[in-house]
Amino acid sequence: MARKLSIVVLSLSMILLLLVQNSSLMFPGHHHRGSNSTAPTKLKRLSHHGVTEGSLHPEECSPRCTTRCSKTAYKKPCMFICQKCCAKCLCVPPGTYGNKQFCPCYNNWKTKRGGPKCP
Repeated sequence: MARKLSIVVLSLSMILLLLVQNSSLMFPGHHHRGSNSTAPTKLKRLSHHGVTEGSLHPEECSPRCTTRCSKTAYKKPCMFICQKCCAKCLCVPPGTYGNKQFCPCYNNWKTKRGGPKCP
């Protein structure tokens, strides 16, 4: 009985940790009470249009992929795959690299070898 209870407590602790970690990713400028910072910081209002899964229309994929692939030396393959990913997921992560947590479909689509499919 004690073993089951400790497993439940451990599971709940991990879930709580993941929730806290996820909230810090979603609100990077937010400081909790008791923080060492004395000056309040402004929260940037994030526009989630085109960033969250399913928020784009198919015709909006090309400009988003142009931005996403703007710094690569391999523009044609990047654009081809990015547009394929956008057509499936209807979102493109912000920026030229990373930020895939905003678009789980884009992040979770893998190649046959298990690597990331989408740029």
